[in-house]
Amino acid sequence: MPANPICIALDTPDLGKAVSLAGALRPHAGWVKIGMEFFYAHGIPGYVKVAEAGLPVFLDLKLHDIPNTVASAMSALMRIEPRPAIVNLHASGGYDMMKAAAEAVAGQSRLIAVTILTSLSDDDIWQAGFETAKNTEAHARALAELAKRAGLDGVVCSPHELTGIRHDLGRDFLTVVPGIRPADSATQDQKRVATPEAALEAGADILVIGRAITGAADPAAAARTILAGLDAR
Repeated sequence: MPANPICIALDTPDLGKAVSLAGALRPHAGWVKIGMEFFYAHGIPGYVKVAEAGLPVFLDLKLHDIPNTVASAMSALMRIEPRPAIVNLHASGGYDMMKAAAEAVAGQSRLIAVTILTSLSDDDIWQAGFETAKNTEAHARALAELAKRAGLDGVVCSPHELTGIRHDLGRDFLTVVPGIRPADSATQDQKRVATPEAALEAGADILVIGRAITGAADPAAAARTILAGLDAR
């Protein structure tokens, strides 16, 4: 894994902008993330153009369906060249779905599970019908444990669950963490957030950062400033 923990979230349907950002930020990041907004607009050809910038790609499609469908989809993603460094699915799809996906990926990429989206609070998960005895932290930890039992390499979790997941599942279990905001940034549409420094201190392996960098007047300078803060810890 790259020593630089910053993963740039290219959450845009604009192909030219995504390719330009990937190139400009290559010296200042360890990863680049392509999500649904971009992939649904440009598919594999767009993915390849971004990957040509040279950064490892986290293909963030959050698959969630019956086990056979997700396994088949993962097999298709493994045929993309260059192959994604990381792919993911929703842990709430269950043990059988995750296990089938892990068998389809077969170690060709790092397979991780989304626990609970950082846009959700305790009230949100209760309204969605999840057990009211569990808050977001307890539910995320339970899903992370299920993901590890199913053979996955790690999880996507908010900064708030990092300490517990590290305690339960060990240092080798990959933690990819969105909801990262520099101290002077607005939280926007995410509720469970932390600064880059706090997340790394809590045990994050990869910090997913989007608008704080991509929305800056000078994205490369913004990335350099964040990285300098991490180096100064």
